[in-house]
Amino acid sequence: MSSILTNESASIALQTLHQINLNIASTQQEIATGRRVSSAEDNAAVWAISQTMQADVQGYKRVSDSLSLGSATLAVARDASETVADLLTDMKSKIVAAQGENVDRSKIQSNIDALRDQIGAVVEMAQFNGLNLLTNTENTAGSGSEAVLGFLRRDAQGVTGADIAIARRDLTTGASAISASGGTYTSDAASATLDAAQSGEIDASGIAVETGMGFTLSVFGSDADDSSFTEADLRTTTGASETRAQMATSELRYVARDGDGISDVVTALARKWGDYAARNGIDDSVLSIAASGTSLTVSSSVTDGTDTIDVNLNTLSAEAGNTIGGGLELLADLDVSTAAGAEAALTSIEGLLDYTVAASAGFGSDQNRLETQQAFNDKLSDAMKSGIGTLVDTDMEEATARLQALNVQQQLAVEALSIANNAPQSLLSLFR
Repeated sequence: MSSILTNESASIALQTLHQINLNIASTQQEIATGRRVSSAEDNAAVWAISQTMQADVQGYKRVSDSLSLGSATLAVARDASETVADLLTDMKSKIVAAQGENVDRSKIQSNIDALRDQIGAVVEMAQFNGLNLLTNTENTAGSGSEAVLGFLRRDAQGVTGADIAIARRDLTTGASAISASGGTYTSDAASATLDAAQSGEIDASGIAVETGMGFTLSVFGSDADDSSFTEADLRTTTGASETRAQMATSELRYVARDGDGISDVVTALARKWGDYAARNGIDDSVLSIAASGTSLTVSSSVTDGTDTIDVNLNTLSAEAGNTIGGGLELLADLDVSTAAGAEAALTSIEGLLDYTVAASAGFGSDQNRLETQQAFNDKLSDAMKSGIGTLVDTDMEEATARLQALNVQQQLAVEALSIANNAPQSLLSLFR
């Protein structure tokens, strides 16, 4: 039925034109902004997901900054430790030269002292942004390792940062010292006695290590018939029944630094024994002390059944008077002024060089780890950006084609509206 009061065709055409105009405006906005979903109004679920992922991407940018800073710090530490290794190699050549008879050992000693001072200067300057990974001699907790933000972890509680621990590797030359008063002294915290068995193990696994805690080794030898050695040949510290003040002068001492476990302690004491034995002419056949995990393995080839050697590990609780020694503190004991000293120095420098090379290798491994993690974070961030783009970015080819189609539809809708508006005019012909 036709009506001059109600033009349904025109209403339908107008609604169609209105919807087409809305679609054109939406498509033009997509093309102009490059985003299919630019606000929660467009698609609330997709917008919420994209916003969360965008926040994660920003978080990984901060992670990347942290990894870059950590990698730069490690690069400085690695370069410095390699320089120290080179200086120790130079020092070794001087010590080898001192093995000869017709040499000026005093001048060689002066060169060695100068190289030791240079090592100290290199270690002191190995800082990046105020952080030095080649030092760890503070008698306070919290300096044994540094945390570098490595990646983000999302769980039910939200997003949390996960750190990568970078260990300090002490190459300072300061000497350790144990306070002569205060604290709790425990004699024979772990011990072994060598008699006819000629070997034993000092199991220190039950000792809890604290930063600033002091450790000493007491070594005593006794010989009933005085055929092989005397107590004076082996004695390096006082007996358990004597005072702590005498114990503090022991040469076989170690003060635990932050991050140390009992395996680090026994390794350090074994190194100190090797250095002491070399300087005092004690052969491995008389007594050998080697670190093995959390234990010290002691052995002797002395065959007299009347001979005994007692090796005791003593502890002194941490206190302010204890001074933590540097990883290269044995450099202070190098003395090539005599033939015996030159020979002992050659043994010591080998251990110090191995320790420094291991530190350099450790810094290099840590640096590679951070660089690998940074590369992974960059790839992950790129993948997340690509995923966000898939969710919210405009497909420009499709949007352009759609806009052209909507323009044609708009023209047709305008024409249809014009026809619909003219339809009532045809009713006039019925009155002619």
